[in-house]
Amino acid sequence: MNDVPQSPVELSTVPLAEKVRLLTGASTFTLHGHDGLGLRPMAFSDGPTGVRGLQFSGGPEVTLLPNATVLASSWDEDAAEEVGRILAEEALAQGVHVVLGPTINLHRSPLGGRLFEAYSEDPLLSGRLAAAYVRGMQAAGVGACLKHLVANESETQRNTVSSVVDEATLREIYLLPFEIAVADADPWSVMSAYNRVNGIPATEQHHVQVEVLRDDWGWTGLVMSDWFATTSAAPAANGGLDLVMPGPDGPWGDALVRAVESGEVAESTVDEHVRRLLLLADRVGARGAPREAPADLPTPDSTVRREQMTRLAAAGLTVLTNRGGVLPLRSTDAVALVGRHAVETICMGGGSSKVNPPHQVSIVEGLRTRLASGPAVVDGVAVRRRPTMARQDVLCAPGGSDASVVWELLDADGEVLETRRTEEAETVVGWDDDLPRPCVGIRVRAEVLLDGGVEVGGLGVGDWTLRLAGEERSYAARVDGDGFGEEMLKLPGETFRVDLRGEGPHHLEGTVRLLDADDQGAMAGVARLQIAATTAVRPTEDVLEEARRAARACEVAVVVVGLTEEQETEAVDKSTLALPGDQDDLVRAVAAVAPRTVVVVNAATPVLMPWLDEVDAVLWAGLPGQEGGHAVAAALLGEVEPAGRLVTTFPRADGGSVAWSVTPVDGELTYDEGPWIGYRGHWAGRAPKPLFWAGHGLGYGAWEYADAEVTIDGTGPGALDVAVTLRNLGERESREVVQLYWDPAADDQPVRLVGWTAATVDSGAERRVRVCADARMMRRWDTAAGRWEQMPLDGTVLLARGLGDVRARLDLG
Repeated sequence: MNDVPQSPVELSTVPLAEKVRLLTGASTFTLHGHDGLGLRPMAFSDGPTGVRGLQFSGGPEVTLLPNATVLASSWDEDAAEEVGRILAEEALAQGVHVVLGPTINLHRSPLGGRLFEAYSEDPLLSGRLAAAYVRGMQAAGVGACLKHLVANESETQRNTVSSVVDEATLREIYLLPFEIAVADADPWSVMSAYNRVNGIPATEQHHVQVEVLRDDWGWTGLVMSDWFATTSAAPAANGGLDLVMPGPDGPWGDALVRAVESGEVAESTVDEHVRRLLLLADRVGARGAPREAPADLPTPDSTVRREQMTRLAAAGLTVLTNRGGVLPLRSTDAVALVGRHAVETICMGGGSSKVNPPHQVSIVEGLRTRLASGPAVVDGVAVRRRPTMARQDVLCAPGGSDASVVWELLDADGEVLETRRTEEAETVVGWDDDLPRPCVGIRVRAEVLLDGGVEVGGLGVGDWTLRLAGEERSYAARVDGDGFGEEMLKLPGETFRVDLRGEGPHHLEGTVRLLDADDQGAMAGVARLQIAATTAVRPTEDVLEEARRAARACEVAVVVVGLTEEQETEAVDKSTLALPGDQDDLVRAVAAVAPRTVVVVNAATPVLMPWLDEVDAVLWAGLPGQEGGHAVAAALLGEVEPAGRLVTTFPRADGGSVAWSVTPVDGELTYDEGPWIGYRGHWAGRAPKPLFWAGHGLGYGAWEYADAEVTIDGTGPGALDVAVTLRNLGERESREVVQLYWDPAADDQPVRLVGWTAATVDSGAERRVRVCADARMMRRWDTAAGRWEQMPLDGTVLLARGLGDVRARLDLG
């Protein structure tokens, strides 16, 4: 590690305990400063799709971007760089020095609950998009943080599972996006994962964090832990970890001081960690001249942000089928809009990536502003198994205000420690609180702005009693699994039905007794609490009949289906790709009677589509961010082209992927499929033909590929490119993504994406384009020699619109 940049500060004059103190967070999202080192405190923020700030909930309004799979589906490095710039601006506005993103773990199994935060199943696509994101962010002086290093593709038993991966697969697949981002953009920090890798905790992985990241790649940045991931002092410090998060408590502190004094850890190792911390501080303006936020940054609700968020979302929307050219719709069409996701469009996933946006535009709202007569709306069937936090338009605080709920934090004597008035129906206790005494209970009050049948309840670990309109319910809410952090990320709770009569508002009040820290699980002493309130669910057959009536009366029915934060969230994996509830029945009921049927899929990751042959068109919308409804409506009506291409292969059935299970066996999750994940395994026949291949997307164009030719440059290893003439046979200007795959002759090497380029071509026009292969995809890892080996350029190169639509095959001999 001789290449670590040397700080001009003489660390030998700083006491050991002071140096060690710098290597654990000062709080959940901040670091200590040090006057003698000229170091000011630094602030970190979660941020794959928005810079949430220093609070887990109740923080400032920030811009909510489309999720990573939507952004990646544009296959556009310029767009990824723009995203980095936007997030940097949001960070500067809040005084945040480092944004914790991008997430570049791969979509190994479609069951992974956190895949919505990550770009794709392909290492080249993920790595190059990540590099662009990092360049955009760090050009503004805000640090990026690649995460999570490494083999962290599932959430089940995530804090203890050992990912068992052979060295060649680790290098060629799972480390590769990190390698590309490091080489192409030099990120200033990397986050070590929760899991173990081949039996060794990621935070103690000397092989990955030192031998690969620093020695092989020559990287000089800072490695931080994921929050609460570090469980040791000497092994982690010697294993290449620089910073433990969060603070102020943790496994280092006095234990690391003792490890140095006993000789387990050299003090020079501590000095290296501190120097890397100081280098990060130099880069982000926490030493020397501070970086100031420009005075004219766009606000989250500004016209600038609305335009950016709509455009970025629309660019990733993907047309999966379009029989008879039913899309785009006409603004004069009589449209029936059906589905809970149309009314309550899911714009972001769950867990630590959630933010507090100024608004989240539903598809109903988007279409109402564009259709001449507005859509006929049918709410749809239930899509959740668990209650969820009440929307801001459902509750208001007693006495009238902008707040939704009043929370009174109580000590052991019932005295009020603090009163909080929150705009969201949520609060967090025990996370960076500044209370004079421990909080042991909470009194909660709100007004319910609903009438008729209502479901209300409280969510979060504790003993609850709630009262509304003479009805009372008491219950004990406890986590129902053993996943790390479920107390914060998968809130337990109950609801009860109340039939409200009269105009209201109706007074809701209650109490929560918090559990003792020793009884609360992994997030001891921390409680996240929410109030749930929603209109009671109607019987499915009533909804289906209403949908049929609306569909018969329309010219085109748009059915919006999808997943929710129950499936796409941190800490929990999926068990099936089937749509929750009776959504499949809803699609079939509408398709059976509507003149034309379009399905919009509001989900970030693959879902099963047993009704695919019964509908006319399918538009995949992902989790499209705060302007999602406007983006989907604009795409449906052809105001913009939904020119996205899938970043993940959609299997036809559960179990239909080479890598499927996310459940460890005896604590181990074995990556025994090797490098054959995603489209690679399907192409080789190791899994059935998929429903849709990664790279698939129709847009609104029609294309001819002509005169393809391959060039091999003998002056450099793996230098290969392909030229082809694109002809746009469609009736409108369209954007095409030309994908270049290589299928080596060797049976033990899978097909792989080696490059892509995009071109926008006018209707009836043609363009000659060239796709250059990335040399890093033309090599293999020689485990015996411990080095990369250049592969012979044999086999076949394929020009394709996804491997389900290959347009040219060129033999390399």
